[in-house]
Amino acid sequence: MAINAKLALATLKKRRIELQDLSSISARSRDPVTLDQQSVGRLSRMDAIQVQAMAQEAERRRGRDLVRVEEALKRLNDGEYGYCANCDEEIAPKRLEVDPAAALCIKCASRSEG
Repeated sequence: MAINAKLALATLKKRRIELQDLSSISARSRDPVTLDQQSVGRLSRMDAIQVQAMAQEAERRRGRDLVRVEEALKRLNDGEYGYCANCDEEIAPKRLEVDPAAALCIKCASRSEG
């Protein structure tokens, strides 16, 4: 296999830290919006609610990405990294360079999207 395990490990750990840091940084923007009309006008509350919804969606995506990274780290630890979780064929090294958390080869990933 042409996969550099040390590079994959470092990349995945770095991505995990980035996702965790982003989650911490954006925690305040996901807080409930105060509906006190004395302190904030209606349009400002609507903007705050929209910002909150976008922050919550971004957090859901980060959560899914973090799960993918954790699963890739587990596969790396178990010696299964670089092999498709569906067909057990080797995942192209270029695919893993682009997405180190990829669990499927391009053929199986294409099938699951359709």
